Amino acid sequence: MMLFGNQLVPDEEVRISPLDRGYYFGDGVYEVFRIYDGRLFEVQGHMERFSRSMAEVRISLPYPLEELENLLNRLTEAAGIPDGLTYVQITRGAAPRSHPFPAAAAAEPVVTGWCSPFLRPLKDLESGISAIVREDIRWHRCDIKSLNLLPNVLLKQEALDGGAGEVIFSRSGVITEASASNVMIVKDGVVKTHPADHHILRGVTRSLVLRLAEGLGIAVREEAFRAEELASADEVFITSTGSEVMPVVLVDSRPVGDGKPGPVTRRLQQAFEASLPAGSR
Repeated sequence: MMLFGNQLVPDEEVRISPLDRGYYFGDGVYEVFRIYDGRLFEVQGHMERFSRSMAEVRISLPYPLEELENLLNRLTEAAGIPDGLTYVQITRGAAPRSHPFPAAAAAEPVVTGWCSPFLRPLKDLESGISAIVREDIRWHRCDIKSLNLLPNVLLKQEALDGGAGEVIFSRSGVITEASASNVMIVKDGVVKTHPADHHILRGVTRSLVLRLAEGLGIAVREEAFRAEELASADEVFITSTGSEVMPVVLVDSRPVGDGKPGPVTRRLQQAFEASLPAGSR
């Protein structure tokens, strides 16, 4: 079952025009929700970010945002997946290939969405992952969750080809984020992460973790830090919808701290898990 427009329909009934601007321009935005215990998690944060992305690229949802939320809840319930992901995207619609926006009457935005199983990465959450650092070759509007992800894809594949789990981006020596996650370091008990400006995506899990840190009395600084600080950090972790609070124990084949997930990361993991529905803990 898929979301198509404002209806839930069987997958085989979905028809997308080859002239959809999402294909030849990546002219659209998307959002990914985590399903825990059969329900969407952190719904408000995801809906607000999706709404903001649409506004930034000047695409209008063809019905109220509240209706979309209801449709996504229905889609998730119909999928019957206890642990998974719900994906939704909107494109500017089908129109003859030309860079300018088509007239409003000439193209109608296309909304699609679907659910897929996704289990918590418990083994990696316990032991941590490795990462590499590469130059951030993306555009300068990373705050928009757009469909244009080829730089992320290429660099993530480079990481996987080399046996690493993630690639961390450095923009002229300043660490921004990772291919599909936000990056945080810990030094002397203080968490530091890049401010949520146009060079990073304002992660929903990132925001939740910062709130959890405040509740635990863990100091947080939202300020830019350099690759040298990443290399000398006591702890490194990434946050995302799929990765949750994921320790990074190797960066460019060098151990982070003692090469094991650190105490601040563990406290935040425990607080994150406590925020989940009981059936997913």
